[in-house]
Amino acid sequence: MSISIEICTLTSEHQEWDDYVRSHSEGSFFHLSAWQKVVDEVFGHDCYFLYAKNEHGIVGVLPLVEVKSSLFGHALVSTPFCVYGGVVADNQEVKSALEAYACELAEQLQVDYLELRYRHEQQNNFILKQAHSTFGCEIADSAEDILANVKKKQRAVIRHSLKNELLYSHDHNIDDFYHLLSISYRNLGTPIFTKQYFASLIKHFQQDVDITTIKDKDNKLSNAVMNFYFNDQVLPYYGGGDANARALKSADFMYYQVLCHASEKGCKWYDFGRSKNGSGPYKYKKNWGMQPELLHYYYHLVNAKDLPNLSPNNPKYKLFIRMWQKLPLSISQWIGPFLSKYLG
Repeated sequence: MSISIEICTLTSEHQEWDDYVRSHSEGSFFHLSAWQKVVDEVFGHDCYFLYAKNEHGIVGVLPLVEVKSSLFGHALVSTPFCVYGGVVADNQEVKSALEAYACELAEQLQVDYLELRYRHEQQNNFILKQAHSTFGCEIADSAEDILANVKKKQRAVIRHSLKNELLYSHDHNIDDFYHLLSISYRNLGTPIFTKQYFASLIKHFQQDVDITTIKDKDNKLSNAVMNFYFNDQVLPYYGGGDANARALKSADFMYYQVLCHASEKGCKWYDFGRSKNGSGPYKYKKNWGMQPELLHYYYHLVNAKDLPNLSPNNPKYKLFIRMWQKLPLSISQWIGPFLSKYLG
């Protein structure tokens, strides 16, 4: 069966696009149209937010961003800085049409590769890479039930944290959050984003974003995480803490508070995000009792001969990471944004 559709580039149809994404079972926070505004405003990358339509309206969407760097390569990605992407469509024919259009665009732009970050397995002829898994669980209706649903060993850690007189808040305090995130990124040897990026996320997503900040009993900063809300889901996404966080168990306390706050807001699903298979964060999330779900990232190679490997485990980045970890925090905050904009 053939279909009659037109493929267009998003200009002013943001509400129609978002209504479609929010109503689709495969839609995600990372498919929303505001990412186009954030990426353009903060990073200046060229965006190609494609949608397919027929006489009834939108029948498929595919947000694409061109990321071009002499250091890290040239790619067309759905969606950089995000864990999910790819086509959301009414049926396989529309999905295939949008994927084919993306391949043509990748060839025209002469990128190294096209990358589509799907959550689930797809019917296409692209190259599949499964280096990451995502984690999640249902959110119970009360704080007591939320704690009861956590795996026994991790539940004991949370109970320990609850005795440490930690303080928490849910707001839009970017300054405290950015300070803690910068510490974590520097310690990991990862370039930090510009503070403008996080301000732009709040500006364009508004009530769909908040920040959970944890302080010790003396009101000293310990941990913070930026959370994304989509339909009945919460996604704690960007998080970091200082050197004392581990002893205070403040990260465990923080994620528990995110769960409780999300429950109060009516959320039913906790998306604990992506982690590299076998990594420390991967094991940490399993300790909560959540089962890993392999992600399906698909590639169409154009000028590249091999799949990209921007992982910190790549041997060619080891020296850079060790050097970065030794930088003063202020220097890492100054240089980081010039690099991180290409590490989506």
